[in-house]
Amino acid sequence: MKTNKIVYYISTGLLTLVMLFSVSMYLFNNAQIQQAFTSLGYPTYIVYPLALAKILGLIAIWFVANKSIKEWAYAGFFFNFVLAFFAHYMVSDGGHMTALIAIILLVVSYIFSKKINNGK
Repeated sequence: MKTNKIVYYISTGLLTLVMLFSVSMYLFNNAQIQQAFTSLGYPTYIVYPLALAKILGLIAIWFVANKSIKEWAYAGFFFNFVLAFFAHYMVSDGGHMTALIAIILLVVSYIFSKKINNGK
């Protein structure tokens, strides 16, 4: 049980760092991010709502006890990372590796959160 918690907290902590870096870039380096979104083929008006969604998702994963809300947060992150992976891969800008790392951290965090909550 202790190993499961350690793996969960490490993976979720690293995922949180990746998301906080992403949100900080969205908020404080907006011109560059809007240019990147344009090159990926995404509209620039989703930058701020996506930053807010990432913050709310982190809050849901860390602090909300409702299992359904946590599931939606994990699902939202999963779709975001998969779309980011393929968008970066298709334009060959090298950003797909960060998305792949985020997917791996998310899956590990999700699996070990289930193990902790189910008492395995």
